Amino acid sequence: MPTQPTIARIWRGRPRPEIADSYEAYIKAEGIPPLEKTALGVQLFREDREHESWFTTISYWPDFESMTAFTKGKPTKVHHLDRDPEFLIELPEFIQIHRILVDRQGLR
Repeated sequence: MPTQPTIARIWRGRPRPEIADSYEAYIKAEGIPPLEKTALGVQLFREDREHESWFTTISYWPDFESMTAFTKGKPTKVHHLDRDPEFLIELPEFIQIHRILVDRQGLR
């Protein structure tokens, strides 16, 4: 299995600011662990705004086939966590899939 990612799978969701801390704990406990077991890497980002907080999860995959195996054949289908409807302002309708063209980490 290749150890360098060639694919990034990007999900975004937004709760209201007053429940963003609770959603952060929830996504760290329920959304991130399955990715840690399967993907080459995963990152979770948070941006707080006045009326919403944005969470972005990026998982890194060696190839399209391994990502497709994780998503059970539907890589662009959103697989919502059980409590996402409770937390999120609206349920995301899609996942972004990007080919990684440049991957330079640890430059300094």
